[in-house]
Amino acid sequence: MSTPYEAHGRTGQKQRTRDLLVAAARRMVASGSSPTVEQAATESGISRTTAYRYFPNQRSLLVAAHPETGAVSLLPPEPPEEPAARLEAVVRAFTGIIVETEAQQRTMLRLSLDATAAERAALPLRQGRAIEWIEDALSPLGDQLTEPARRHLVLAIRSAIGIEALVWLTDVAKLDRDKAVDLMAWSAQALLHAALTWTPPATTGST
Repeated sequence: MSTPYEAHGRTGQKQRTRDLLVAAARRMVASGSSPTVEQAATESGISRTTAYRYFPNQRSLLVAAHPETGAVSLLPPEPPEEPAARLEAVVRAFTGIIVETEAQQRTMLRLSLDATAAERAALPLRQGRAIEWIEDALSPLGDQLTEPARRHLVLAIRSAIGIEALVWLTDVAKLDRDKAVDLMAWSAQALLHAALTWTPPATTGST
């Protein structure tokens, strides 16, 4: 694997240059555009030649500009013990992130639809962080569900609360964002209730 340009030499200065390019790209994505490397270079006052040393193509730039969070959990500092309350807290936090960074999320969704299988696997949108947050919320379920049933529940909830769901609810169903978020939270609770009442379908899936 090749070493990133900024990982050797004057690393501090190179990191600052990279940060300027990423910040410029994020501003442009937030305004609704999908900037090229050249456009980000112009926006940040960095030469195109230099910019390409950090980001060889538009896709690599936009991946870096995707809003990141290193949170292991989206639960509050003193989380409730009841699974439904925990799930509500995580869903509200997650959908809040989605709405706050909607322009960037839409860009990443568009990229994922156009990407090859290998490119799609590398996109932040496909890294499964939301799956981990939902699993964390539902951890108190214990032996109320089998491991396969819990996995199906987590996947079903994830399918109902991400950027994909927000796009459909706002663009197709014509809900405003507050109502869309409320509906996603309701859907998550309905799925939890259903999983505790019915046997889930025998399917397989991934994050």
